[in-house]
Amino acid sequence: MTVLVINADDFGYSRGINRGIAEAHDRGVVTSTSLMVDGPAVEEAVALARARPGLSVGLHVNFTNEAERLVEFGDPAVCRADLERQLARFEALLGRPPTHLDSHQHVHRGGVQRPIFREVAARLGVHLRDEPPVAYKGGFYGQWEYGVSEPDKIGVAFLSGMLREEFRAGAYELCCHPGYFDGAASFVYHRDRELELATLTDPRIRALIDALGIRLVGWRDVAAALAEEARGR
Repeated sequence: MTVLVINADDFGYSRGINRGIAEAHDRGVVTSTSLMVDGPAVEEAVALARARPGLSVGLHVNFTNEAERLVEFGDPAVCRADLERQLARFEALLGRPPTHLDSHQHVHRGGVQRPIFREVAARLGVHLRDEPPVAYKGGFYGQWEYGVSEPDKIGVAFLSGMLREEFRAGAYELCCHPGYFDGAASFVYHRDRELELATLTDPRIRALIDALGIRLVGWRDVAAALAEEARGR
């Protein structure tokens, strides 16, 4: 069996992104999202999450903004303190712990940061991105050169190819960034989000997932799905 979480990053980053993520869940295949607790539109994101109980919501730890470093995360004490601050903020906003843990621009993968993130994820009993037993897939993205859009990398044909070729038996996370253009925001990855949204809500993607026998789940359901698979072996 193939278990798949489709997670939308950057919830709370802007109103346009919030609207796109909500729509990708309501009309498409997004099962989970990661919340930026310091994002300018975080309160709206929380309200949207509360209205969607089927949407898993995790913490998207934010130490950077585009090319700007917001936190000196190379210092273990600073990294830990701000991670704990953002976690406390998440719990205050949602009234519960996150369903999973990841980070903006993957800063948790660094040599200093990763052990701290692992420790916090283990304490919470949640998954940390790019750690076993769930394989991370980040190939659905429209800018592999800074500021240069590649629409073919986020189209229906490309995602269909990924689903057919890269998702065998096991558990996976597919990362995505749906959203709407927001004239009040300034992002490098911006118009591309609307193309992602169109693909993630295209009925052909849902039909293909069903045809391939892929089980779509949110992060809160991954452990149960894997346990069920183990019992069925």
